Amino acid sequence: MVRFADPRPRVRYRSAVHPFRFGVTAGRVPTRETWTDLARRAENLGYDTFLMSDHLGHQLSPVGALAAAAAVTSRIRIGALVFANDYRHPLLLAREAATLDHISKGRVEFGIGAGWNMSDYRQLGMRYERPGLRIDRMEEALVVIRRLFAGDRVTHAGRHYHLEGARLAPAPVQRRIPILIGGGGPRLLGIAARQADIVGLLTQFDRHGRPIASQATEGETARKVAIVRDAAGSREAFERLELNVLVASAGLIGSGASPLGSVASALKAVAPKVVGGTPYLLHGTLAQVRETLLRRRDQLGISYYVWSARLAEPMAPVVEALAGR
Repeated sequence: MVRFADPRPRVRYRSAVHPFRFGVTAGRVPTRETWTDLARRAENLGYDTFLMSDHLGHQLSPVGALAAAAAVTSRIRIGALVFANDYRHPLLLAREAATLDHISKGRVEFGIGAGWNMSDYRQLGMRYERPGLRIDRMEEALVVIRRLFAGDRVTHAGRHYHLEGARLAPAPVQRRIPILIGGGGPRLLGIAARQADIVGLLTQFDRHGRPIASQATEGETARKVAIVRDAAGSREAFERLELNVLVASAGLIGSGASPLGSVASALKAVAPKVVGGTPYLLHGTLAQVRETLLRRRDQLGISYYVWSARLAEPMAPVVEALAGR
């Protein structure tokens, strides 16, 4: 059994609990058939969400790829983890999400972030500006997007965006598209607590996309949950939020999934003794992983886990044991 490096949090952050949900994230696939097979397999294995990132590297474009995934599935929710706000005007991004909601018959989960990948900005010919300015743009865009999702006709004159009489027609199928915002720092976590339905608890990254080791511990995650709780404004508002973690590496003993030793590679040389106490790693027997997830939900409120699609089958026993419970 992996021993945790951090003292276990002693504060129980919420009395109400959300049922467990599990998702997979995919991207680099060689053919259309491989992509649609991944989506079908995730649904058949009981996963709740089929997600992908939004980068300009060697991967499919998210909107077209997610539409293809929606067309071959009927239950699993689809979305980006997450759309980079700076790459699209908020009206266009809201329109893409509404279109996906129609194609999927109301199964979109909308993730949005401020953007962080320097290579993407370089390819787009965009300035890689300070985080505060990127977050400013995302926060303003989110105001516009939420109004568009609600069916409003939007006229907006802000610091970063201007719209005149904009409206989504047709409107999304869902009356309220779930919004996910991920964050590692206090400001983004605060925005997520106030504006999102799902809060992604992220490790913080440097400007080159490398995780900061000290941000990956269980104790640091507890601190982030406390920030979210305080920013939510009330116990009821906090307990409405679903807390999410993107798992960097996972494995069940005897399953063939990635062992503990590979975590250093997954987190770009973060020491395994530090990683051993992080929510971004799941490793052990099925019983041990189940116990860990139940404990973390009880103590921190984390109920929604996502990992790579290549781990979909090896980690399926966890999904079978806990999804919806």
